[in-house]
Amino acid sequence: MNIDGTAWRTIWLEKDGHSVGVIDQTQLPHKFSTLKLSNCQEAATAIRTMVVRGAPLIGVTGAYGLMLALQEDPSDDALEAAFKQLNATRPTAVNLRWALKRIRDKVKPLQPAKRAEAARAESALIAEEDVAMCEAIGNHGLAIIQKLAAGRPSVRQQEPIQVLTHCNAGWLATVDWGTALAPIYKAHRAGLNIHVWVDETRPRNQGASLTAYELGREGVPHTVIVDNAGGHLMQQGYVDAVVVGSDRTTRSGDVCNKIGTYLKALAALDNGVPFYVALPGSTIDWSISDGVAEIPIETRSAMEVTHIQGRNNNASSNNQLTTVQLTPNQSEGFNPAFDVTPARLVTALITERGVAAASETGLMELYRDD
Repeated sequence: MNIDGTAWRTIWLEKDGHSVGVIDQTQLPHKFSTLKLSNCQEAATAIRTMVVRGAPLIGVTGAYGLMLALQEDPSDDALEAAFKQLNATRPTAVNLRWALKRIRDKVKPLQPAKRAEAARAESALIAEEDVAMCEAIGNHGLAIIQKLAAGRPSVRQQEPIQVLTHCNAGWLATVDWGTALAPIYKAHRAGLNIHVWVDETRPRNQGASLTAYELGREGVPHTVIVDNAGGHLMQQGYVDAVVVGSDRTTRSGDVCNKIGTYLKALAALDNGVPFYVALPGSTIDWSISDGVAEIPIETRSAMEVTHIQGRNNNASSNNQLTTVQLTPNQSEGFNPAFDVTPARLVTALITERGVAAASETGLMELYRDD
């Protein structure tokens, strides 16, 4: 996608062929910078500290992390150690383990001397597949948006299509295009009059900082709202559809996404607003059915709740990023990073293979051959 007229991806193999470049998302939207990852520890740290984030991008970064480990030590023991180290960084997003397992299965039968190169090629392939899957999600989602636009009353035909999204499931969460935002980009490029309500997404504010950033760079009209405004907007008829991403989807269609997604689904159901989830097949965990009971929910630092990062606009600060405390010293914080939206609240799942009912039957119709 574009940043000030220049095409970027979120992750790439550096020109030396041995290190990996990433966009440092902890600095956005106020500063654009990149980091070079030269070893497995740096890749693991980038995932854990959310320099890179979003389930698909975490998976690709993990794959390249194994490549970096194998460049230093291609032995069986080093491979398993790196697998465990990377897999432990973010427990909820299933794409990470999926990508790590794919690399391990690819290289383990090979002679150690050939493993790093094979991991490099397979990681690059995973990245390219992610781009293709996300663009396909965008095409399938575009058809839904076009249908929604055509089905509105004549008095609303000149108004923008209003889509609400939660967290960041755009190109910054993938290699390119994104999942939930891909249909929006496709609609915008197709000339549809579309406007996006962007949940701020506390506590790390991925909506306010990342989704707003990339929508702005693409020229998509949008408005940032507080997390608790979505239900009110739906009651007032200001939302035509909700589209979110997923970090893990069960075979029965339960969806695990950023904390607060469940509440948006409840509000959507109560107000007759369709609730769509956009995801690649790599996000489906076929081993589990009950998302509420079986998906491990990552608990992050309480400091993400009690403190907040932003740009200091004081003249003397030179617009530096700063962290401020929100809560009293004696107040504790609790920070579950995700929640689970049951399949019964999901209108449909938008995948790279088409649109599926949020059920095991619906998913199997698309992925029967896998």
